[in-house]
Amino acid sequence: MAWLSPSYPVGAFSYSSGLEWAVEADDVVDTESLRRWITIVLESGAGVCDGVILVHAHRIAAKPDTDDGLLRALAEFAAALAPSKERHLETTALGRAFVDATRAAWPCAALDRLAVAWDGAVTYPLAVGVTAAGHGIGVEPALTAFLQATAANLVSAGMRLVPLGQTDGQRVLAACEAVVAATAARALNCALEDIGSATFRADIAGMRHETQYTRLFRS
Repeated sequence: MAWLSPSYPVGAFSYSSGLEWAVEADDVVDTESLRRWITIVLESGAGVCDGVILVHAHRIAAKPDTDDGLLRALAEFAAALAPSKERHLETTALGRAFVDATRAAWPCAALDRLAVAWDGAVTYPLAVGVTAAGHGIGVEPALTAFLQATAANLVSAGMRLVPLGQTDGQRVLAACEAVVAATAARALNCALEDIGSATFRADIAGMRHETQYTRLFRS
């Protein structure tokens, strides 16, 4: 919970995953539209895809005798999944910040192994999955906490952008709890070859945000 709290120094608060453009375009204007946006992202977009990457990273890192080539291939695959420049920036900047902070305070052999296996950009879910395995944290609680943090960060961004009050934000987060649980259950049983998303509007939002005239967030 410390790793995924808002106070952990990864800078998650500075990213909106395209939500800033969605607000600008009037796709998200109130609590209900924010809930729908987050639900779709979790169920059919970056949420479930990140969850699948986390699960497979955890499974590889949990077995020290597994070929490091599998970890390298997964890291490369995860980085290639980003559909836009800002999405790639977001997940790799968060991943790098997470690895740096965690190696300094909670070092483990799994992170050392990742550094040897892959010298490219490390995505956020991959970093969390490897670290959780390295510290003996089960994949299911790690996955659920990660998806909960994803939803909470989007709610926080929505509260500032729409804007919404704190109580409305908590109502949205409460409404997303069942979606978080269902998405975690799907990710736990998804093969890598079955990974995919269908959130075209959210992907377009991430691309449009790159040239948005006024911006509060980095993505």
